[in-house]
Order: sequence, then C-alpha cells, then structure tokens
Amino acid sequence: MKYLNLFLLFAFLSIVSCKTVQETTNVVEVEQPKTLSLEEAREIQGGMWIPSLLEGMNENEMQLLGSKMTAKDIWDVNNSSLKDAIVHFNGGCTAEIISTNGLLLTNHHCGYGAIQSHSSVAHDYLKDGFWAKSYDQELSNPKMTVTFIKRIDDVTDAILNGVTADMDEKVKKDLISKNIKQANKVAIKEEWQTAKVKSYYKGNQYFLIITEVYKDIRMVGAPPTSIGKFGSDTDNWMWPRHTGDFSMFRIYADANNRPAEYSKDNVPFKPKHYLPVSLDGVKENDFTLVFGFPGRTNEYLPAVGIDQIVNVINPAKIEVRENALNIVDKFMRSDDAIKIQYASKYAGVANYWKKWIGENQGIHQTNAIQKKQIKEKEFSKIVADKDLVGYESLLSDFEKLYKEIEDVSLARAYWVEVAYRNVELLNITFSAFQLESAYKRGGEEAFNKTKQRVLNGYEGKYKNYSAKVDKPVFEKLTSLYAQKIPKEYLPVNMQGVDFTKLANDIYANTKLTSYEGAKELLNGTPEEVIKKLNADTAYVFGKELHTIFYSKIEPKYQQLNLELTGVQKEYMKALMEVFPDERFYPDANSTLRVNYGQVQGYEPKDGVVYTTKTYLKGVMEKYKPGDYEFDVPQKLRDIYNSKDYGQYGENGRMPVNFLTTNHMTGGNSGSPIVDGNGNLIGLAFDTTWEGTMSDLYFDAEIVRSISVDIRYVLFVIDKYAGATNLIEEMTLVHPKKK
Repeated sequence: MKYLNLFLLFAFLSIVSCKTVQETTNVVEVEQPKTLSLEEAREIQGGMWIPSLLEGMNENEMQLLGSKMTAKDIWDVNNSSLKDAIVHFNGGCTAEIISTNGLLLTNHHCGYGAIQSHSSVAHDYLKDGFWAKSYDQELSNPKMTVTFIKRIDDVTDAILNGVTADMDEKVKKDLISKNIKQANKVAIKEEWQTAKVKSYYKGNQYFLIITEVYKDIRMVGAPPTSIGKFGSDTDNWMWPRHTGDFSMFRIYADANNRPAEYSKDNVPFKPKHYLPVSLDGVKENDFTLVFGFPGRTNEYLPAVGIDQIVNVINPAKIEVRENALNIVDKFMRSDDAIKIQYASKYAGVANYWKKWIGENQGIHQTNAIQKKQIKEKEFSKIVADKDLVGYESLLSDFEKLYKEIEDVSLARAYWVEVAYRNVELLNITFSAFQLESAYKRGGEEAFNKTKQRVLNGYEGKYKNYSAKVDKPVFEKLTSLYAQKIPKEYLPVNMQGVDFTKLANDIYANTKLTSYEGAKELLNGTPEEVIKKLNADTAYVFGKELHTIFYSKIEPKYQQLNLELTGVQKEYMKALMEVFPDERFYPDANSTLRVNYGQVQGYEPKDGVVYTTKTYLKGVMEKYKPGDYEFDVPQKLRDIYNSKDYGQYGENGRMPVNFLTTNHMTGGNSGSPIVDGNGNLIGLAFDTTWEGTMSDLYFDAEIVRSISVDIRYVLFVIDKYAGATNLIEEMTLVHPKKK
C-alpha cells in the first residue's frame, strides 16, 4: 500500500501550472485561463479519471482548459451534481438525462438492438424511424436497464487484507475474491440499491460502488438509419463524419421514484439533475468534458504485450471478421428481410473489425512500441540505480510469459472468433455443449436449469438466424481455422477435410438450423437429449472444437494469464514509484469516469488537415440514391434545399458532427459532451480511425473523438420528425450569450 499512497499523494496534491483561484457561488473563475500553449494543453489532456477524486490536480487542469465548474459541481454525494444525470445504458453504453421526466439521450447504435426488436417488414423503424408523441406511444424493452452510480468508497485495505507478496497468484486471487464477496455483503446501502467492488490500477486499489438499477426503460424516439447510421460501416471510425447517431428512451419508476419492473402503473422518473441543452455550438479550443462508462483500456502494457496484440492477435481476428463480413454483406444487400435480421449483428462484428485495423495503424504511426521500449530502458536504469529490489526482473518476466502465451492466445482468439462469435451454428452447438457439460457436473438438477437458459437464448438467436447466410460463413471460417490455428490445437475432425463437402453434409442433416429442430433435440430426459445431440452432425462437429477449447486452450491460457496479471499488477505499482512525478490514471473497467479536453482538429497525415466540424452540406455530398449506407431521406433533402434550420443552424449552415481531444473508448458511446458550465453540447459516438489505438497508447497529437452536435439532434427531432413534444421537455439555453 505504501507505493499506492505515494502515488495518490502526488496525483491529488501536485498542481500543474498552478494559478490563483477565486471561488464564488457554483462558479470558479481562473486567472488567465486561455494562456496555455497548444503543447501545454495537450500535456494535461487524456486520462479517464475517477469522478469522486477530482479535487486538486484534475479540477485545476479542467479550469486551465476553460471549465467554470468545481469538482463538486461534477461529483457530490450529498447534493445534486452532474453525475446524477449520467447512467450506464444497458450495460454497454452511456446515456444522459435531459429533462425533468427522465428523458434519456444515447447513441442510435446503442439503442439499435431495441429499435431492431420493435421492427418488422410492415413497421420498419430502422428504415423509417420512430417517434412517440405521447407517453402511451412509448415502447417497453424487456431486460433493458440503466444504472446510476450513487456512491464510490475506497475499500482497498479490506480487499487486500491478508494478501502477502509471497503468496501464489491463485491463492491471492481466491483470497481477494473472498474479501470482495464479504465487502459486497456488508456494504451500507438502501434495500433497492446494489453493491459491487471493482479493481483499479491493475489490482492495486479497490472501490466499492453503490448503484441503483432501473428496469422499466421505454423507447421514445429514433431517426431512420439513413440519419442515425449515415455512412454505416464505410464511414465508421472515419473523419469527416456526418452521422446523426442518437436515439431516445425514458426511465420509468414506481410511485416512490425507485426502481421497479415494468408496469403500466409506473411513472416517468424524476432525476436529481438533468442536463440543460446549449444552442450556442462549439468553436476551436472550447473546453469539453465527457462523463461516461468507458469499457476497457490497457494503457500500461509493456512493449512486448502491445507488439503481440498488434502483430499477432489483431491480424488473426481482422482476417476472420473480414471474411465473415464479406459474405453477410452480399446477402444483406440483396434481401431486405435478411438485412433486418442481420443489421445489428453485422454492425457489431464490423465495428471492432475496423477498430482493430485502425488500432494497428495508430500504434505504428505513433511508434508506440518503440516509445514504450525507450521508457522501459529508463525504468530499468532507475530500478538498478536505486536498487529497487523486486522490480529488476519484471520486464524479463514479461518477455518470458508473453512468449509462452502467444500460441495459446492465438488459438483462443481463433476459437472465439470462429466457433463462438461468427459462425452462428457453432455458437448454437456451444450452448448445447454447455448443457451436456452441466449434466456431467451436476446431474439432472443442473441439466434442467441449464436447459431452460439455453432454450431462452435459442429463442432470441433463431429469431435473427438464416442458415442460408450461415452456411457459407461456416465453410469459409472453418477452412481458415484449420489453416491458421497452431497445429497442437487443431481438432482431428478438421484435418485434411473438404470444407465445402463438410458444410453441405452438416447443414443438410442437422436439426440445429431451426428453433423447432433445436427444441426437438432438447426434449426428453437428460439421457435422451444427450443421445440425440451426439447423433446430430453439427453438434458432433462443434463438440470436438469446444472440448479442445476447454481441455487444452482455456486452462493453459488462464494459467499463463494469471501469472501475467500478477506481473502486471507489480509493474503498475513499480511504474508509480519509479516515475512519481508522472500522471497515472486507472485503466477503464466499465466504471464511471470523467475525461476532459478541447474542440480541436488535427493532421492525420502530411499535407492533410482536418477541421473541427462538419455540416449537412457534407451529407448531401455523400448522398447516393438507394445505397443502404449513403441514402438520404427526401424530407431531409427538402429541408436542406430550403435551409429551414430554425434556431439550430449556424450562419446559414446546419452543423452535424465535431472533433474533440477527449480520451474515450467503447462504453463511452452515448456519453454527453458538456461545456464549461455543465450544459450539453454534443453526444459522443466514435473515435477517429488512427485514434482507436488510445486503448493501448494515448497520444493527443492524433487521438480525436467524434460527437454529434446537439443542435443537429434537436434539428432532426424538431424540423425533420416534428416531435416538438420532446423539444418542449428540454431546457434550451444560450450560455455564451449571457
């Protein structure tokens, strides 16, 4: 703990470019806030900070960049603050409350699954959009949740109680898990709240997070895909961007404003805080703050770890997904029903496929691996000079372990991408494999419990499944699997096989290509079900892949990964001691974080300059009639021609997207971009292609996040959709005109 405490001392007491601060009611005036050079501004940008710990260095930096907010304006347990308007949306995105009646704003791609689930060929909300003009028109979404963070408590001492440096990593892990379970159990909270301990700084610090989870979430509005997903996969991660990536939902609560399951008696939620919406737009170097739930980053990996990701693992995953996407795309372009079935799945697969490509490019462009190696040489020198016992072998331990884990990591990546992720029939056999395994482990009781879970999962999977699409994906990806996976992990039934013949045989004879067939196989006693499964062609093929995964791949991977985790934890602690004057923020872990930056363009390549904003003119320049990525609705074209932008336009133009230097990743989708007064100015939805490498290495020179200008959101709601009832709910402000 002494090293962590040393870090916290520097992190929260050290002040960069400290200036005199005079406090007034809810506003902090900073002397000469605009004197920072571009280089100085970049030095204090980046990072995903814990919102309950902003006082000190972070508060000071935000004010230097132009914020007028105090740390308590952003996070206050006892009073209304910005954090009370921010929610974790359905476990994977962020959303913000923008009215006194629980109206939520998030990304179109975050609400995509819900929009799709309510769509049909007759009522295609993906194609036409959806707008509820009254509460009774809003659509319920079973299993959708939003989560509020109510309190964050440091419980590091309790979680690490009894843990010693000489313990085996497995023993450490088990003891920490036991302590976490106890901390969750004894947490002080209300009966409707939940508690969960999360690890920070690679296991050197732990926080207990108290949450409230609301379960009655209803769809309120969504633009057509031609606006909400304009540019689709071609423009994904790219700039210039012209996407109206937003959708709207509403939180419902019981009569006491507390979480409740769906009921017609529930009422719109009344928040402690909601975000006013600014009509003033953004300009170069404006302060921007992002509040959200970033998913996962690995900023402190050693050079050898990044090298393995970029040059071994990512290329394998990219190749698998590229082959799958090419096949599915052809079917989607020729069949509207398949397009609806596969729209959400395709988008999910394509999203990370393109992200990994950009990540690799960004790492190479910034020479991140070489920079890490230089830093590691400096680390080693300081460790040797100061005789820091226990740290001298960390880098060599990394080299050894990454070499040992490479083949099994690659095998695991292929299994996940082929057998679990992209060949749907193999994923279906995996669920059945879990059912047979449950029976072997726990008998009939475990079998029956697992069977119900599997059948429930199948119902959703088969709703959007087409064997016609899946068969050529199976043929292509299993062939690739056999060619590329390290040979020691290749199943016998994939050696020397004609995969065209194999696919024809399996898809002609299996019962697992339909929900009815799957239910028939799973009907009967455990013994009868298992006998039928083991006579099914698809199950028999998949079972061998899954058996090798669980018997050879996963055990070895987890054992080596546990050792790597132990070294990484010690390395994190060592970095903070060896470089005490440097800034360290915890990696993203799907918990609430704050990051701050400015509105700025950038130069991605020599001779290429990207400005900060795009306009509706760019939508029209990209317009391709009938193209599923770049078609534009007639009504939007008409409004553009008439220039009827109302109060949302800017000098006769309609702003669409803008760039900021904020450090974000998956999970930040839907995060609010707020100005220095806490007003909503935009909605985060993407990162530029080169900037996707920020999950591994942040560089303010090229990392840029892309947001929807909130004025475009309002324009679409008002002028395009005519949903003025939603505009009337919001509080529209002009902070720059005060």
